[in-house]
Amino acid sequence: MNANVSLSKWFDRRFLPSTFLVDGNKDFINRMAPSYLQQGMKIYDVGGGKQPFVDVNKKQQLGLTVVGIDICQSELDRAPVGGYDETICADIAKVEGFGDGDLVICQAVLEHFKDTEGAIRSIATLLKPGGKALIFVPSRNAIFARLNILLPENIKRKILFSVYPSTSTAQGFPSFYYKCTPNDFIAMAKQSGLKEGESRYYFISSYFSFLFPVYLVWRFWIMLFKAIAGRQAAETFSMVLVKDDSST
Repeated sequence: MNANVSLSKWFDRRFLPSTFLVDGNKDFINRMAPSYLQQGMKIYDVGGGKQPFVDVNKKQQLGLTVVGIDICQSELDRAPVGGYDETICADIAKVEGFGDGDLVICQAVLEHFKDTEGAIRSIATLLKPGGKALIFVPSRNAIFARLNILLPENIKRKILFSVYPSTSTAQGFPSFYYKCTPNDFIAMAKQSGLKEGESRYYFISSYFSFLFPVYLVWRFWIMLFKAIAGRQAAETFSMVLVKDDSST
């Protein structure tokens, strides 16, 4: 398997343009989201659970106030001491905010909800006018997402954990990918008083790299799909959604 992974990476570096090589999750964590952190902000971390997006040192350095929102209280309770100033155990789609947040950070969470529209509406209520929601999500149009939707839960867990054992503690939650495409997110944001700011689209994922022949076919498909559908062909994407100054 390691040889197949190495061969897949070699193929990408050798034959594909840089636009096909950016790992979306790493780009969001290391570059995109940190660039929006500013001194004294109030941040709502949606779905961070035991791993707040902003580490305690950075939080203290910038004087941030961080509120953790997660559907599981036990996950919130396992967060590092000082990681959250406040926690809210709730389904994000049912949260009614106070419009006092500077930032909402939501990383690889919304694909796990059936009511994505409700989640976007709730996120909008957390933000003050001009506040920003930073969202990273896998796309429903990705082949791995389609397989995730079609396969029974017990079967896809066995496949995922047998091929990638390290994911057993961080992945494997039920995923629905409801309206998880770039165009759907832009439309839902508009309906909730949010406008599209910065957007980044990523055309790579690691799911098929364990078997190079499959990976090769998938990469040719991605190139063809992107040529036809543009951003809708993205495997994952990040968006900055800005609350309209006139929103109440």
